[in-house]
Amino acid sequence: MLDIKYVRENSEKVKENIKKKFQDEKLPLVDEVIELDKKIREYKIEGDLLRQERNATSGEIGLLMREKKIEEAEAKKKRVSEINNKLMDIEKEENNLSEQLKEKMLVIPQMIDDSVPIGKDDTENVEIERFGEPIVPDYEIPYHSDICEAFNGLDKISAGRTSGNGFYYLMGDIARLHSAMLAYARDFMINKGFTYCIPPFIIRSDVVTGVMSFAEMENMMYKIENEDLYLIGTSEHSMIGKFKGQIVREEELPITLTSYSPCFRKEVGAHGIEERGLYRVHQFEKQEMIVLCKPEEAMDWYNKMWSYTVEFFRSLDVPVRTLECCSGDLADLKVKSCDVEAWSPRQKKYFEVGSCSTLGDAQARRLGIRAKGENGNYLLSTLNNTVLATPRGLIAFLENNYQKDGSIKIPKALQPYMGGKEKIEAR
Repeated sequence: MLDIKYVRENSEKVKENIKKKFQDEKLPLVDEVIELDKKIREYKIEGDLLRQERNATSGEIGLLMREKKIEEAEAKKKRVSEINNKLMDIEKEENNLSEQLKEKMLVIPQMIDDSVPIGKDDTENVEIERFGEPIVPDYEIPYHSDICEAFNGLDKISAGRTSGNGFYYLMGDIARLHSAMLAYARDFMINKGFTYCIPPFIIRSDVVTGVMSFAEMENMMYKIENEDLYLIGTSEHSMIGKFKGQIVREEELPITLTSYSPCFRKEVGAHGIEERGLYRVHQFEKQEMIVLCKPEEAMDWYNKMWSYTVEFFRSLDVPVRTLECCSGDLADLKVKSCDVEAWSPRQKKYFEVGSCSTLGDAQARRLGIRAKGENGNYLLSTLNNTVLATPRGLIAFLENNYQKDGSIKIPKALQPYMGGKEKIEAR
């Protein structure tokens, strides 16, 4: 959410930003919020003047009573009563307009960084850099669910009976590999100096609306019936929400956290749920990284964070690339974002395994997260990035470490988490 003062003083820049995101239907909102803001400020001025009059009049009443000027005192009391009634009407209207203003402000997108490429959707995202050679071996790489089933490691039929489409059972070596990757991701980030956290997996609606846009919320979140509670779609939601309404001491910055959670997503929309495999499912697990920092340090942290994900996957012998998200592909709260994509030797193309974003002060403004500095309080910048989201990360690992004989090679970095095994073999 933008600062209304910024919108008031930079309305044309805000409109241009909306155009860059190809959301022209939101352009009228800028003039609407400016007009609402004007009315609210007029009511505030009127209210302040009435309060001044009430205070002065109340002082006069005491003086008139002492002088036995009862009639004049009663007239003044009547005026105080009129002022109080008028103030009640003003405060009611001011609150109503403020609520309208907030609702509209929540829909106006965050100002994107000047470096963000302009494009309508994810088809216009821009490749930045490749890491590792995208090799296609001289033998066939099976579909990932076939690899898992060769190890007796996947059962979607039983999951369909218990939970429906979009769920799964992982078993045996495949389940162990899945957990090993998460454990390694946890320790990888701890070794980078991040504090490990396990957050709540259910959050209230005021936290949800503080960390994401309404469109994302509608398409992603599962709501618990008859409760003001939602299942998280990523631990970023809980971790940023942890600081809701807090004033952080500047000397504690930056705050660097890495969090584990199961994640739940409806996956409503064009993508849908994958019937056969594990690429797009309702439930997955994730190791996330979250940073709260001074605004001037945000871009440095952004570049560090996505590089950690690249380093993590390269340590597992998975080639990756970074892809800059264009303006039309950015969620409304994001200033800048890039995806880390893993190479699929089966499909001979890359697919997303992580996403890094800097959100400026958007989440901090919505949730009231500030730091106390020498020159007063200021809003923090928040950033988030995926270390590992799996089973999608598992798919990348399986394809890139699949051997001609059907075994799966275990890279050195992961061997301690797999009981020292150098490979696992199909049953």
